[in-house]
Amino acid sequence: MRHPAPAISCDDSFLAADIGGTHARLALMTRTAGQPPKLAAFRTYLCADHPHLEDIVRSFCLELGAQPRELVLACAGYVHTGSVISKNLVWPVLLPQLKERLQLDGVWFLNDLQALAYAVGDGAAMDAAVLKAPMAREGHAGPVIVIGPGTGLGAAAWLPGQPSRVIATEAGHTQLSARIGIEQQVLAKLAQPDTHVSQELVLSGPGLHRIYMALCAIHDRYPSLHEPSAVTAAALAGGDEIAHEALTLFCGWLGSFAADLCLLYSATGGIYLAGGFLFQAIDFLRGSPLIERFLDKGVMRPFLQNVPIRVMEHSHLGVMGAAGWHVDRHSGALTEGEREPRIDRNGAS
Repeated sequence: MRHPAPAISCDDSFLAADIGGTHARLALMTRTAGQPPKLAAFRTYLCADHPHLEDIVRSFCLELGAQPRELVLACAGYVHTGSVISKNLVWPVLLPQLKERLQLDGVWFLNDLQALAYAVGDGAAMDAAVLKAPMAREGHAGPVIVIGPGTGLGAAAWLPGQPSRVIATEAGHTQLSARIGIEQQVLAKLAQPDTHVSQELVLSGPGLHRIYMALCAIHDRYPSLHEPSAVTAAALAGGDEIAHEALTLFCGWLGSFAADLCLLYSATGGIYLAGGFLFQAIDFLRGSPLIERFLDKGVMRPFLQNVPIRVMEHSHLGVMGAAGWHVDRHSGALTEGEREPRIDRNGAS
């Protein structure tokens, strides 16, 4: 996706980046007092094609002929002493080093799912596909959960209010539960006894491939698919029973995980599933156990029946959410608890 960039002065522009384990999405944003930030240019890069994040930012700015002085970075993980902690990134991301090497006045950080949740709260995902409509005709305005299975698994909660709030989570690292039967058989192939097994182990692109490999071992089949995308493609094409079973199990686990978060946050505003491969597999999702597993929470079933589930394409939503957060932050709209780490002109956090 490319947007032509007009000549823009550095005074009214800034960079917004959405960095995941596979793709880096960069945007040049402009701002006007009292208005939401506007997207002037947008590019997507493969992280593995570049030695570090600075190289991607330089390439982007060189192509546009722009030199903004600020960068807001939405990234998988969290910040500890100036470093982004995430096992899914291709290279280290050090905020002080990023500011110094790119000669920026300031670098701000927020979690990538947190940025997506801001975009949802700002209404940027209105065209998301409806996977499950609420039983009641009128939906309830309440908290919203955004879940993003990709290279890893992220989740965030958007809370309505004046102002609204977003809570970043590390829910992908919570304990995976497996139902008696094939799920426990798969889990036995993936983990040692009495060890922590995270949701991310199966609810991610690599996790889908792990499920596939485990099923091949269980069914004594030779694994012919070597990438998560190949498993998804084979499952959607319908010619590979193991791939189909793998994606089916993935959907069941995803439904249970989404329901757990929904109950934790009383997310009457709905569940948003983010990710390119999920958006491509909407018909498969509708015919999978995802919705039934979402509803299968005992006495909480009537509550969950009124919670909608939508699937949104990631695209530029992460950078839009990060940009909106950045502008609100400087207008004073955010609460103190939402003020994420910044590396300023002096290198202080």
